[in-house]
Amino acid sequence: MTAPLVRENPVTARSTIARTLVAAGCAGLAVAACRASTAGSATAAENTTQAAFPGGWRFPTGTQATESEHAMVVSNSRLASEAGIEILKAGGNAVDAAVATGFAMAVTYPSAGNIGGGGFMNIRMADGRSAAIDYREVAPLAATRDMYLDANGKLTNKSVVGPLAVGVPGAVAGMNEALSKYGSMTLAQVMAPAIRLAEQGFVADSAFSRGLTGAKTLLGQFEGKSVFYPGGEAPTPGSTFKQPDLARSLKLIAAQGVKAFYDGEVGDSLVAEMKRSGGIITKEDLRRYKPEWRTPIKSTYRGYTLFTMPPASSGGITMTETLNILENFAPLPPFGSVQYTHLLTEAYRRSFTDRNEKLGDPAFVKVPLEQLTSKDYAKTLAQQVNRDKASKTPTFNINGDGTNTTHYSVVDAKGNAVATTTTLNNSYGSGVWVRGGGFLLNDEMDDFAAKPGAPNMFGLVQGEANAIKPGKRMLSAMAPTIVLDAQGQVLLVTGAAGGPTIITATMEVILNVIEHHMSLADAMRAPRLHHQALPDTIRYERNGLTGPVVDSLTKMGHTLQASTGIANVNSIMRVKGGWHGVFEPRSVGGAVGY
Repeated sequence: MTAPLVRENPVTARSTIARTLVAAGCAGLAVAACRASTAGSATAAENTTQAAFPGGWRFPTGTQATESEHAMVVSNSRLASEAGIEILKAGGNAVDAAVATGFAMAVTYPSAGNIGGGGFMNIRMADGRSAAIDYREVAPLAATRDMYLDANGKLTNKSVVGPLAVGVPGAVAGMNEALSKYGSMTLAQVMAPAIRLAEQGFVADSAFSRGLTGAKTLLGQFEGKSVFYPGGEAPTPGSTFKQPDLARSLKLIAAQGVKAFYDGEVGDSLVAEMKRSGGIITKEDLRRYKPEWRTPIKSTYRGYTLFTMPPASSGGITMTETLNILENFAPLPPFGSVQYTHLLTEAYRRSFTDRNEKLGDPAFVKVPLEQLTSKDYAKTLAQQVNRDKASKTPTFNINGDGTNTTHYSVVDAKGNAVATTTTLNNSYGSGVWVRGGGFLLNDEMDDFAAKPGAPNMFGLVQGEANAIKPGKRMLSAMAPTIVLDAQGQVLLVTGAAGGPTIITATMEVILNVIEHHMSLADAMRAPRLHHQALPDTIRYERNGLTGPVVDSLTKMGHTLQASTGIANVNSIMRVKGGWHGVFEPRSVGGAVGY
């Protein structure tokens, strides 16, 4: 067996890369792409290299990218990004704009934007303060460990569809808390654009119409069908879509603050919907809900500093562990090569194994944060990697038996930055719409380990640390991340949607910028891959790896599966003279600046 190779000196590393080019590692790649991975690590913002991808690769860049001098908002809804810019132009800061964008997303992007879900916000102020707020949903007080099993002990779909899937929402409380501590405007001021969009309506585009058409089976089961399907069909492109009930709820929140949602009229409508449809969230659940301020995970990678989310998000800790493992092999092999794909997979295999076994709500389980994020621990894992052969995913003791999130990034003229990821979990959440309240509710309960050994909707098999308990936050993959350059300035604000692929896609965009010196546009359009320990399969975007690379990886013992687009990333990068914003080329959105 070939001995594991960890850190090479530069001469050896260059020799390895040369051998890889000849053998199989750069098969199908242009020389420019190969050279990019060997460049120095200190000048990512200026020293970009034109990327070259496999010939069949299909994601172009174009209208997704925007440059601006002062400020930028990037989200999956251009209207919501415009709401954030409106607040910035009115004198607000990045936190004000992030909250405005979040409330606007609840109106214009109902598949994931919400006031009936939750999320995580990562804040970096220009004066050096960093903070993270966790407004993840929690399990209702009446929740039980086996609530999703039938009489035969088999898992039902009640954790995904319908009222029992709903966790206690945290979005309104979390956004208000962030605004109160770091914002400069009132709640009423930052909510004004969202209220206007709900009350006066907005013009539905083809993507909005397609999304609702595709969700008709889900949403048609619940109260919202009369709003989303007037006349029995989704709004046609070009028609004006109004949401008067949602506008009323937003007005109440703007006027009365979070009390309107957690101990007032909006909350009453939510509880009434639960009683009507068979849910278990009560007024006491709403009254007890509190967002949590967390200390961001701070890590380094090749001279750059990263701030990302700690548990109950698994995203930051898993990404940090993965990067720490990979740093032992830096500079990494060429993008898209056999060795690069192999090393990413082996790092993912180890970090996701730890994620699945050890992570959960820190209020309920002891999370070994220091160990999992330490460089020494990562080095021991890196030493297990065989450069010529795939590992087997380690087994772990499983004591316990949504693809549509959304991320938005904001920077302002003073250099404040906010990365926010929010979700309903599945697209359009549980499907349950609050009568009189006008908003959809999440299906976040599926993110718990609902049955011993059974995967959730994302295929994740998880352990006791993420078992259902009343008042507990379910584990998340969300990873809103802010990267600083060697001078301590914000370089990159990024994050993603897409279940566990959030972690891998966010990290790969960061690596594309830092390791491969791609422009942000290329870093975003570059082919992605994903491995989450179980199932033991490399998912790669169709045509994102060449045939020879796939063949070589298969011979090494890897199992590969071609996939459609992986994840949905929205990013902002500092460039000379301002900011470069790019929304996901695989999706819809808007990068808006001034």
